Amino acid sequence: MVKIARWEYDGGTQSGFVDGGACHALPQGQDVQSLLDAGLEATLEIARHTIGSGAPVRLADVQLLAPLKPATIRDFVAFEEHVEGVRKSIDGVAGVVPEWYEAPTFYFTNPHTVTGTGAVIGIPAGCNDLDFETEVAAVVGHVPGSDGSNLSAADAHRHILGYTILNDWSARDLQRREMKVSLGPCKGKDFANTLGPWIVTADEFEDRHDAEGFLPISMSVHVNGEQIGQDLLSNMGWPFAELVAYASQDSVVRPGDVLGSGTCGSGCLAELWGRNGAQTPPPLKTGDVVRMTVEGIGTIENRVGDRRRGIAPVTARPRPGTNRQG
Repeated sequence: MVKIARWEYDGGTQSGFVDGGACHALPQGQDVQSLLDAGLEATLEIARHTIGSGAPVRLADVQLLAPLKPATIRDFVAFEEHVEGVRKSIDGVAGVVPEWYEAPTFYFTNPHTVTGTGAVIGIPAGCNDLDFETEVAAVVGHVPGSDGSNLSAADAHRHILGYTILNDWSARDLQRREMKVSLGPCKGKDFANTLGPWIVTADEFEDRHDAEGFLPISMSVHVNGEQIGQDLLSNMGWPFAELVAYASQDSVVRPGDVLGSGTCGSGCLAELWGRNGAQTPPPLKTGDVVRMTVEGIGTIENRVGDRRRGIAPVTARPRPGTNRQG
């Protein structure tokens, strides 16, 4: 199993591979983006040369970082069960809109606020309903001879260099307000995303896909040691190859792009709030520990930090000659 990672050690940041409880750094001048630009086959060859050469560092002695600095993050909503529950929580309406079934839907989120396992996630200003989202993300790598545009599902599959865990942290009260404007979410989502603990290369999963291209691997999330949700990645409405292909239509996917699966069934609090008709379990608070585990990838864990004091948003000036009710 090839695990691509980034870590802090002895005052510096290194990139390389994790193997058998040890971290093996890439040669100076190379980083994770170098591997993504090289593609899967080249990355596997580099791993063979790097692991076992040089002086490794114990995994226990480093602080893992997010395994890459994403170029972009597209986050899909590919689990029907999640969509149904969250719609009830956010909009107060039961069921799934027909448009969800027509094509995979995603939004772009902030690549500059990505954190790794072990990071403390502060509560954003104005948020009282902090939530998590349990996801798997595909990481795009280079494929020789392809520009990453208008891909078929078969070609898109080749562009997936590996998989990592994604926690799409969510300020649900901010999200509810923003989405009433039929746009967003923006501040309800852009304050934090956690990726990690590493990228497991796609070759490790080739024999695990079912006949339709789905991966039947387990996903779970615990808060303060209590299991909140569990699902199978194969319960997605579309396999990852279709998500990557759709993202590339009339557009482009490039090495370093991250595509999230969306939250698995029972993989967040808001879905359970919608089903339970109350905020049970309660929103996250300072000191809570969120732990996500995905079979074949690993575990990420983060603690919730303090609430940030913010500046109150400035309300809009009504258009001259009108009023806010008009």
